[in-house]
Amino acid sequence: MNIFLAILIFGIIFLFYKKFISKKSKNIKLDKFKNKLQSTQTNIERIFLREDEKTFSNPNLNIYIGIYDNEDNINRKSNIHRARLSKFKKSKLNGEMIFQDDDQRIYKFNNGKKVYL
Repeated sequence: MNIFLAILIFGIIFLFYKKFISKKSKNIKLDKFKNKLQSTQTNIERIFLREDEKTFSNPNLNIYIGIYDNEDNINRKSNIHRARLSKFKKSKLNGEMIFQDDDQRIYKFNNGKKVYL
């Protein structure tokens, strides 16, 4: 009787440990993906990616590069500007529409005349 009771108690403790205490994930990559999907930083990055996509798809939207922008932000904005010039042959940067001709030269209009940059 004592042996049966000891085995029963050991079995209950083992099941309790297995069910509640040992919650290790079997798939670490799945957990990393889930945590990344739920993190606030990832959501912020997604918002910026959507905003960049909107800016990239419309060359008439102004890209403002300010004095106090950090280097990463300036690089991202200038890359979007260059991509819009390549794709649409025009891009608005700091309020001025800048164009690119067939010879890859960049110009803008100043008082109705082409001014090459």
